[in-house]
Amino acid sequence: MRALGLTWLDLVALVWFFGWWIGYSRFAEWHGRRVPSLLSAMAQYRREWWVRCIERELRMIDTSIIANLSNSSSFFASTTLLILGGLLALLGTTEKVSAVVQGLPFNRQTSEAVWEIKILLLVAIFVYAFFKFTWSLRQFNMACVLVGAAPKVPLEAEEESDYIERSWRVSHLAAEHFNYGLRAYYFALAAMTWFLNGWLFMGAATWVAFVLYWREFRSDALESIKREKEGTSTNQRNT
Repeated sequence: MRALGLTWLDLVALVWFFGWWIGYSRFAEWHGRRVPSLLSAMAQYRREWWVRCIERELRMIDTSIIANLSNSSSFFASTTLLILGGLLALLGTTEKVSAVVQGLPFNRQTSEAVWEIKILLLVAIFVYAFFKFTWSLRQFNMACVLVGAAPKVPLEAEEESDYIERSWRVSHLAAEHFNYGLRAYYFALAAMTWFLNGWLFMGAATWVAFVLYWREFRSDALESIKREKEGTSTNQRNT
């Protein structure tokens, strides 16, 4: 620790950061099975989408939807590569960067090795995000193939329930991994505050976790989706 120039605050902040990230991911997965979340609510709509896809004879609209969704993954994957290129370039100018950042408030004098560790942390986060976005992109491509391989229009959509289940599962996994990539971006913003102060780093990690929780489980978007879903079900029963 002395050789690297890290302090106990840096180590505690790093453990705190990964504790919140990994802990929140596990919590969101566990809590999402018990209460509605954005991911689980949209999963229901995705299944209904595949039911409508099976019922349609012409499925160009479905391939268009998947192409639009995959564009988001492609955009973030490309952006992540640009960010990684910039971070790797920073490793060659650590001395200049540290001289600029150390002039900011709440900052302390640190060695170049510590700056490189902080940059490498961001590199690791964005490498993780890149893998998630590219895997999401591949799964959206698989979903597009599944549309092309969809069976003929049956008399009842439930006759192809097995195909529907497998297809919506693939599209759901694509959205899930896209969500993981976005989550990495949020925590990367928190990791940037480590350049200033370890206490600020811990506070930012905590704040990001609460923002993610609020948006996934308490947001107005989730409430609107739930109400729309309930309203649709009511209309169908009345009909």
